[in-house]
Amino acid sequence: MSCYLITGGAGFFGTVLKKYFLEKGSECVSIDLEPDSFKHERFTAYQGDINDDKLMEKIFSNHKFDAVFHCAALLAHVKKDLKRLWHANVDGTENVCKFALKYNVNKLVFVSSNCLWAKNFDSPVTEEETPNPVEIYGKSKLKAEEILFSYKDKINSIIFRSPTIMDEGRLGLLGILFEFIDENRKLPMVGDGTNRYQFIYAKDLAKAFELALKADYTDVFNIGSDDVKSFNDVYNYVIKKSGSQTRLFHFPKLPMILAMKICFWLGISPLGPYQYKMIASNFIFDTGKIKQKLGFAPTLKNEEMLLRAYEFYHQNKKEILNRKDVSAHNSVAKMGVIKILKWLM
Repeated sequence: MSCYLITGGAGFFGTVLKKYFLEKGSECVSIDLEPDSFKHERFTAYQGDINDDKLMEKIFSNHKFDAVFHCAALLAHVKKDLKRLWHANVDGTENVCKFALKYNVNKLVFVSSNCLWAKNFDSPVTEEETPNPVEIYGKSKLKAEEILFSYKDKINSIIFRSPTIMDEGRLGLLGILFEFIDENRKLPMVGDGTNRYQFIYAKDLAKAFELALKADYTDVFNIGSDDVKSFNDVYNYVIKKSGSQTRLFHFPKLPMILAMKICFWLGISPLGPYQYKMIASNFIFDTGKIKQKLGFAPTLKNEEMLLRAYEFYHQNKKEILNRKDVSAHNSVAKMGVIKILKWLM
């Protein structure tokens, strides 16, 4: 029976990943800063920090891992202590590699991010495009990639550069979008809404982790959905299918981006530099490499997975709004100044 360590296993994607591999008959072990109430006869949860050497020693000595799935990360828009974020995302990656090497675990799969860039691209972005992150989260992901490549002669690491991971239960900043739709309010759009931005279905990403286990080398792969439509088309699909009375309301792009910058620096907006730079931009990964080398094929389109996520929110809104001590993606982000805009719409 295969056994996998999942860092960040109590989070949104960590939970999807452990369920996926448990259904395959594997054993899964999780380490996360947040408590994990998930129960399964082949699942063990540890609450703690991946930088805690004593705890990591205990975990690696108690279990024999076939691979490490490194999903743990702190997000810049919910963590004001930026030194803590860097310590978790960068030093934490180094520590995971250190223990994997010590205990002869030579396979690691890592979730990186499209936050390695923050500009408009008129054509799909390939793996050869030079990263240029604009905020600390993206910079920490890039540094983590560099750490993994520094171990490439000792640990085979597959790095997935992932866009927004979507499925039932995905919240965070998307929870704000869902609240507008659920309350039938006009939905503010920055610009004309014709820009396209790629998602990835969480279970498709989990399948990619399974495919990565067969790779005996270190490499980086873009991943994402196919047939990416405009935000206008994606949002209108969800609005129509859900029966909401929400209508899209478009604001001029440049004044709105300037306003978002000012609100961020005043500390009254949940949207950081990456979000306000990309909210009206095009960003789609070229996924030819992962399809050719790993045999990956996405199953859901943006609009289909966003509808699943919204319907889960709608059906479980009361429980969601009462959640405590959960990861950022499992709770609704605080609106800040957006709350004023909501009541004006």
